[in-house]
Amino acid sequence: MLTYLSIRNIVLIEALDLDCGAGLIALTGETGAGKSILLDALGLALGMRAETGLVRAGEEKAEVAASFALTDKDAHIFRFFEKQDIALQPGEEIILRRSLTADGRSKAFINDRPVSIGLLKEAGARLVEVHGQFETHGLLHVKTHRRVLDRFGGHEILLQETAAAWDGWQAAAEKLKNARAGLEKSKEEQDFLQHLLDELEKLSPEAEEEDRLMEKRSLLANHEKLGEAFAQCRQILAEEDGAEDLVARAQTVLDRVGDVSHEGIVNAAGALERAAAEIAEALGQLETLGSGFDDEEMSLDMIEERLFALRDCARKHGCAIGELPQKQEEIAAQLELIEHEDEALARLEKDEKAAREIYAAAAKKLSEARQETAARLEKELLAELPLLKLEKVKFVAEIAVLEDAAEWGMEGMDRVRFLVATNPGQQPEALQKVASGGELSRLMLAFKVVMAGKSRIPCLIFDEIDSGIGGAVADAVGAHLKRLSKHHQVLVVTHSPQVAAKADAHWVISKTQDEKTVTEVNILDGTDQRREEIARMLSGQDITEEARAAAAKLIGSLAA
Repeated sequence: MLTYLSIRNIVLIEALDLDCGAGLIALTGETGAGKSILLDALGLALGMRAETGLVRAGEEKAEVAASFALTDKDAHIFRFFEKQDIALQPGEEIILRRSLTADGRSKAFINDRPVSIGLLKEAGARLVEVHGQFETHGLLHVKTHRRVLDRFGGHEILLQETAAAWDGWQAAAEKLKNARAGLEKSKEEQDFLQHLLDELEKLSPEAEEEDRLMEKRSLLANHEKLGEAFAQCRQILAEEDGAEDLVARAQTVLDRVGDVSHEGIVNAAGALERAAAEIAEALGQLETLGSGFDDEEMSLDMIEERLFALRDCARKHGCAIGELPQKQEEIAAQLELIEHEDEALARLEKDEKAAREIYAAAAKKLSEARQETAARLEKELLAELPLLKLEKVKFVAEIAVLEDAAEWGMEGMDRVRFLVATNPGQQPEALQKVASGGELSRLMLAFKVVMAGKSRIPCLIFDEIDSGIGGAVADAVGAHLKRLSKHHQVLVVTHSPQVAAKADAHWVISKTQDEKTVTEVNILDGTDQRREEIARMLSGQDITEEARAAAAKLIGSLAA
């Protein structure tokens, strides 16, 4: 729950520090006193959008810090912070802090650790839930009803399983669709594909063939120059007084002193022997190169022709010459698929059917859970309506399984609608068609109370949701909020004395105007103070004794 709120330089709030307790906390005050500013300040600490207009005029920076205490019931919140590497010690509080400068720069902190605004917002959403005066109109739209029902029933795991099955089915269906389209196109192009394959098979391109041809072309293009060079090398090495002859003479000279044992002479003789062998190897290579020009299978013209054919084919296929063998394999595979289309399609159709059945099973399981949840929602909501003087209203959570697969989706195959009948004998219809403004407001409040009761969020805030109601209905609203406060910390901004009288703590927001306008919060700490404030809410600025008596009665009825 929220335990402490510190506000600095937010609009009309100069400096404010509030200790917060458990139960129901009522926030009252005259219109314009600054109740909304207080919630805006808290929203800033919770990661809501920061407006530069929140910074108090004349100040450079505004800052809000909100502390929260967690209990054993908040294990899911502990896990969230652990995943963010924010470890909490037993009994340690979570502090969300946000600063905002006049030029729009904002910084966020969790337990004094700098974090992103996004992470601050995620944390805030797990700690506080705000229900606004005009928020409930969303329930008038049918598209929200399924989501509301799933939230009430806690269908998160079933929704995840259904969404995963939907993705699997859609992937299989897309694969089948593409295969059918590809096969149809391939059939139309079969003759052309066969022509391309015949052309490639006749050409027989090889990997790295281009590099080999370029090398051969370079040798043949320099045939004359290279031939002369080879001849000169052979002359230098092999003719009389050439390198081969000179090394042989040197070996003969050393052989004459072979009976003299000396390491240097032995090493020199070995070196000459190796030199003779290397010269012989060089001569062999030169002979091979020289004769290679005469034995070359392809002439320079043939190589040029081959390169032209390869390049022309590669251009036709939009690829490099080295990729032609791969193109040949791909075209052959396409033709193979065409020839075996029945087998290929049968396999893909089988996969698609299996994926569809998996989705249908998951969606059916979700649908059954929704049916059970709908019955519980109807029961709980109908139990609330008489307390709000709506005892004649009939509520139905209608679930229809959609027959058309085109209407199915990742959230299942159900259409969910909330219907009401406000008079006996009337058929339930859409909310906005049959409910009056007052009935709709109370019906929406009942929804919010029932939905909030399912929330795992420790702190709930209701902002003027009792606007426009009074008397016994307002008393019933207060009773609803009081019941909620047994399981959650509840803060309610209210103009209803019946609601305020049921609070465990009462804050009065007021505005003072001396040299500068300032919003202040006065925490009422006694029955007399509470009686005066509730009397003001009943009668206005001129508090009468009758109003005080009525206020005392409201407070006394709660004590009783």
